[in-house]
Amino acid sequence: MVKVRKMKMILLLIIQIVVAATAANVTYDHRALVIDGKRKVLISGSIHYPRSTPEMWPDLIQKSKDGGLDVIETYVFWSGHEPEKNKYNFEGRYDLVKFVKLVEEAGLYVHLRIGPYVCAEWNYGGFPVWLHFVPGIKFRTDNEPFKEEMQRFTTKIVDLMKQEKLYASQGGPIILSQIENEYGNVDSAYGTAAKSYIKWSASMALSLDTGVPWNMCQQADAPDPMINTCNGFYCDQFTPNSNNKPKMWTENWSGWFLGFGDPSPYRPVQDLAFAVARFYQRGGTFQNYYMYHGGTNFDRTSGGPLISTSYDYDAPIDEYGLLRQPKWGHLRDLHKAIKLCEDALIATDPTISSLGSNLEAAVYKTSSGSCAAFLANVGTKSDATVTFNGKSFHLPAWSVSILPDCKNVAFNTAKINSATESTAFARQSLKPDGGSSAELGSEWSYIKEPIGISKADAFLKPGLLEQINTTADKSDYLWYSLRMDIKGDETFLDEGSKAVLHIESLGQVVYAFINGKLAGSGHGKQKISLDIPINLVAGKNTVDLLSVTVGLANYGAFFDLVGAGITGPVTLKSAKGGSSIDLASQQWTYQVGLKGEDTGLGAVDSSEWVSKSPLPTKQPLIWYKTTFDAPSGSEPVAIDFTGTGKGIAWVNGQSIGRYWPTSIAGNGGCTDSCDYRGSYRANKCLKNCGKPSQTLYHVPRSWLKPSGNTLVLFEEMGGDPTQISFGTKQTGSNLCLTVSQSHPPPVDTWTSDSKISNRNRTRPVLSLQCPVSTQVISSIKFASFGTPKGTCGSFTSGSCNSSRSLSLVQKACIGSRSCNIEVSTRVFGEPCRGVVKTLAVEASCS
Repeated sequence: MVKVRKMKMILLLIIQIVVAATAANVTYDHRALVIDGKRKVLISGSIHYPRSTPEMWPDLIQKSKDGGLDVIETYVFWSGHEPEKNKYNFEGRYDLVKFVKLVEEAGLYVHLRIGPYVCAEWNYGGFPVWLHFVPGIKFRTDNEPFKEEMQRFTTKIVDLMKQEKLYASQGGPIILSQIENEYGNVDSAYGTAAKSYIKWSASMALSLDTGVPWNMCQQADAPDPMINTCNGFYCDQFTPNSNNKPKMWTENWSGWFLGFGDPSPYRPVQDLAFAVARFYQRGGTFQNYYMYHGGTNFDRTSGGPLISTSYDYDAPIDEYGLLRQPKWGHLRDLHKAIKLCEDALIATDPTISSLGSNLEAAVYKTSSGSCAAFLANVGTKSDATVTFNGKSFHLPAWSVSILPDCKNVAFNTAKINSATESTAFARQSLKPDGGSSAELGSEWSYIKEPIGISKADAFLKPGLLEQINTTADKSDYLWYSLRMDIKGDETFLDEGSKAVLHIESLGQVVYAFINGKLAGSGHGKQKISLDIPINLVAGKNTVDLLSVTVGLANYGAFFDLVGAGITGPVTLKSAKGGSSIDLASQQWTYQVGLKGEDTGLGAVDSSEWVSKSPLPTKQPLIWYKTTFDAPSGSEPVAIDFTGTGKGIAWVNGQSIGRYWPTSIAGNGGCTDSCDYRGSYRANKCLKNCGKPSQTLYHVPRSWLKPSGNTLVLFEEMGGDPTQISFGTKQTGSNLCLTVSQSHPPPVDTWTSDSKISNRNRTRPVLSLQCPVSTQVISSIKFASFGTPKGTCGSFTSGSCNSSRSLSLVQKACIGSRSCNIEVSTRVFGEPCRGVVKTLAVEASCS
């Protein structure tokens, strides 16, 4: 026993020595975060662990590292971790410890944004809805019940990280934590209590003794030693509130989120790279992409309201975990160029000077001889030629050139050296095909959800109830049911006319059923006003109104008080404009949720499923079920819900989220091409106008078995589930790239000591590589060195074209996975003098 105790003591001592040896001292000064006494230039990207699966995490993290990231940033989602008070969930997609440890294993740092308010287009801003019902509570202000709950959860997370020794001060990867989130955007609405609340938040966080710095984003009055940081599309002009704090950017929006009923936003990579380069040019040393991988709002986690299930965000890694090219590759090259400047960046502040109108140089020069320069053209119209250090440099409009040695350009934000890679969905129908021996989907079965009140826990209340206070968000659904008598001589029954049911609701979707039949519906973000002509009968009539939420509000001052549901007025009017009945004040029967939800139809099998023909379609309120085999291969999987209306779907008991393919984007605002030059805004670059906002819904591979999978959906509006198809998202076989003679050489031609190598010393190179390791370049569809026109898939040769273009590219590339072609007249000859020439190539891989 004594020997055992001695061995345990020795083992404990060894562990303590190892931890002490690996622990990092993280501080900061006016230039950067300082890790073990050394300033760091850090490039970060957001990945939210619940928006993907544990099986996806290692690949997402590795692709982030390969893309040049040093840090993974994530929020901590209170509503997912504590869905009921004191009942915690740290499993599956919410296994925060596993996620952080996987980041650590990849050799990256972590920025843990505890919040615990997160916004994030997440339901209720990440707060659990039970918090709303704590007596006397007022969110995000100097309110004791709220502060008590906030401190309790924040302490829970910090203690969990400490137990697993995940802070850098313990040898772990977490180098930074955040408390609160974008409070400075709304704090004026909370009055004087906001200032004391922020001081308390800072003090509370510091008392938890993490051993690493804390930050507050968008909080200009963040008290010392909190680092106040910037969020936005651009943060180059941001200045911290103390010269002792570094200039940090916690959210560089790589795109924007998608809402049901909206077109798809995207952000050109040239503008995103411009924003990043400008930030480092003007003294920044920590920048984070929000998002680097956006992922999926599984289950009922999307906020808004009306935020889509997809949270792709036009991020460098797409919703399914595939690289978005050329965005990922162009940013990777940018990161390499920035890191070539690191010695100079961390040593000094920049010297900024004007080179002309909208033209700027920033130079980092040290006494030891390190020198790095950024040359910027912030004009939106015209390219410019500038003279810097005795040399001439061409600067495209809205671009930054990076010179790691103050002499040669390693990278320009407007000149892309990464190929566009096509992606496509290969679809397989779920519709039974009698001639197929291996059909994907089996026959469908169904259960009709009762219209109106069907559960024993229904209750009576006079007047109209607000929905969130009634359901506590246990379900999207709330029934309002009314029984009324119509006398035979009333004007509501006049032959040849219809009564009008007027409904006003706070959103987001309303269905009106009269005597068991759907009479009308409507939807809206904050206000719905409906006038529905209805047929009534003499005697007893039923009015059943189904109110549906599509994500609770997640942003703004007092967002937690934004209501939902049918709050009135609700009136019944004679079609002839005569009498009117106020229904709002009458006695209503309420039912929270659906009967099928109570019996767990999404996850639990039931004997109630009906398999007989015909299958009822295009009818509201029906549960459908089928079985299917997983699509072959390993590519990401999605369901195309075209043909259905709106509802929620489950695969093998896992909710893949809300589907709504009939939510159509408006026709205005989209353009065939979006000029990256000039400040970006959320609605600047849009696509898919006049089309469904989202038809494809991600089904993680890890949720699928090879065969015998179950798909269940609850269809609200009415649709035909047999039209559903599965798709596998595949990286396409096409590669396209254009590189001009004015492009800098590939950044990889620079060596670690910032001296450009002899190979391709002054010449650009067009590089192609098949995205799949087993593929080779099988054909060259187009190649032109000269003045080619068009875009990928529609290239044409211009008036200037080297006749050798196609044969030279074919010889260099066909049969290889990758090829490099010098873009010069030395290779292609001189097709036309006095013109800057471009090489455009479209290739196929197989």
